[in-house]
Amino acid sequence: MSTKLLSLYGLKYSPFSPDVPTEALYVTPQVSAFIRRVEMSLADGGFAMVTGDPGTSKSVVLRLLDARLRALPNVVVGTIEHPQSRTGDFYRELGDLFGVPLAVHNRWGGFKALRARWSDHIASTLMRPVLILDEAQEALTPALSELRILASKDLDARQLLSVILAGDARLPDRLRTAELLPLGSRIRRRLVLDYASRDELLACLGHRLEAAGNPSLMTTELQGVLADHAAGNYRVLMNLADELLTVAADRDLPRLDEKLFLDVFGQTQKPKPPRKR
Repeated sequence: MSTKLLSLYGLKYSPFSPDVPTEALYVTPQVSAFIRRVEMSLADGGFAMVTGDPGTSKSVVLRLLDARLRALPNVVVGTIEHPQSRTGDFYRELGDLFGVPLAVHNRWGGFKALRARWSDHIASTLMRPVLILDEAQEALTPALSELRILASKDLDARQLLSVILAGDARLPDRLRTAELLPLGSRIRRRLVLDYASRDELLACLGHRLEAAGNPSLMTTELQGVLADHAAGNYRVLMNLADELLTVAADRDLPRLDEKLFLDVFGQTQKPKPPRKR
C-alpha cells in the first residue's frame, strides 16, 4: 500500500491485506483452543489436521500456529513449500528444513538421517520438531505414507515429529481411502472450519481496523453491509473492504461509508439491447 494512502487514513498498514502482522489476525475461541491443544501435545508428537473451505481462515490458523510455536523455546518448525513433490523431492525438502544433507539416490540413508536428527532433538529438548503441510490435499499418496512411517518409531509407540496437515474438504476424504487410512486414523487433533457468522465477520473487521490504527475508518453501517455481503467468507470480506479502501483513497474521501459501497458494487448492469434478427 502506498505511503499516501496510509497517511491519508492514519494507518500503519493496510488492514485488509493478506500479509497483515500476526497481531492483526482475528482469533476465534475455537481457533485459540485448537492452538493450545497442539501446543500441549508437542511433548508427544503426532498428527493434527485443519480443514475447511476456501476463505474460512485455514491460512490464518496456520500463521497463528506457526508464530505461537516458533516463539516457544527449543521448538523447531518447518513448513513444506511444495506439497505436490514426489517422494525423492519430498525427502530433499525435509532435509533442507531440518538441516540434514541427503543424497539424491539414497532414500534409506535419508530416512535414517532424518530420524536420527529428530531423535537427537527430542533427547536434548523433550520437544518434537514440528512440520506444517499446507494444501495437503495436493500431496501425493506415497509422500504422505512415507511421512507417516518417518514419524513413527518403536512399533508406532513413539512419534518423532508433530505434523499439522491443512487442506480443503478433499483432505479428510483422501484420508478415508484404503491407501491413507493408516494416516487418517492417527489424526489426534482436528479443527474443522466453517463459514463465519455475521458477528464473527464484524468482530474480525473491527479487530483489523483497530490493529491497523484507525477503528473509525468505516462507518458502522458499512461494516454491517460488508458482513452481509461476504456470505460468511473472511476472504470475500477482506477483498470487498480492500476494493473500497482503494477507491476511497483515489477519491480522497475522509471515511468509507454505505454510499461508497453502492457506488462501487451497487451499480446495476444496463440491459443489453435485443439482438437484431
